[in-house]
Amino acid sequence: MIADIKKETDRGFGLQVVDNTGVEHKIGVLHNGEINSHLQDEYPDKAAKRSDEGNEYVEQARRFAQYYVYCEQGYDTMKPRRIHPERINAVRVAIAELTESEFEQHFGDLYRQLRSYDSSTDRVVEIPSAASSPDSVLYRKNVYLGLDPFETEFSEEAEAIATRHGLDLSPDRLDTMSLDDGDTVNLDGWTAASRELGALADAADSDLSDGLQLAGVSSLHMAYLDNRGAEHVTDAAEPFDREPDTRIELPVMDVGSLAEFQDYVNHNLACQVRDAFIRMGLEPPEPFRILGYGDFEAAEQYKRLEMYPNYIDPEEEHAFV
Repeated sequence: MIADIKKETDRGFGLQVVDNTGVEHKIGVLHNGEINSHLQDEYPDKAAKRSDEGNEYVEQARRFAQYYVYCEQGYDTMKPRRIHPERINAVRVAIAELTESEFEQHFGDLYRQLRSYDSSTDRVVEIPSAASSPDSVLYRKNVYLGLDPFETEFSEEAEAIATRHGLDLSPDRLDTMSLDDGDTVNLDGWTAASRELGALADAADSDLSDGLQLAGVSSLHMAYLDNRGAEHVTDAAEPFDREPDTRIELPVMDVGSLAEFQDYVNHNLACQVRDAFIRMGLEPPEPFRILGYGDFEAAEQYKRLEMYPNYIDPEEEHAFV
């Protein structure tokens, strides 16, 4: 994949993208990540008239255009956020660093639900009666990142910014603070302070990755198929009113011990990073040239499309050459 920004406006960018078959795409990407134009001469304009592989090449070009703008211009253009490889990997690192008790606090419901299939463990949520079978369920947890400014090189500046906005950054307050506190949480102050700290990092050509940590997870929910093959998604309680940074989505499986399950989630997220690059038409970085189950939609595409090796098969010999 090759891209070049050909035009910049006050709303976004016009890019030329050449996909892996040599087809040239002209794609408009707005600052918010929305694709507002896409022209190419090789594939039919309407998705319904394209082949499955034609649709995938078009999707690769669009995702790569969004990622290229993010890399070159710094705008948060990957949509949805959970397909952003850097976000996925930040979540992976945050989860890998959790103690076993911390991991259980955030993901114990998912662990117990999967354990309920092969043990006497009680189910956390009941399987809907409309599901075609108990095994036709994908269990989901949305995951959100947060920032501990005191773990970054801007810890002193962060304290000054917080004081200016009337925020209490004491450990006791941070550990007990919840959005359920309503008007006792200064959301405007937190938003302004976050932006100010981000601008400070941008001006210093630095980053805040050392301070990233797990901020919260959704309640356990699921996607399932009914007897007619229609998909349904149950509701989830979300800790924040924003897009999650990634999503863990697992089928029914043998999870082993809690520690083994934490290792598996780490591997699953590494495979999701791989999938994010693959579905932009890019070879993943060396640490993510691995095999195994990652993103569910990507796994389905690997099975359906001859353009892809089967990256979820641990015996696949032609995945990375």
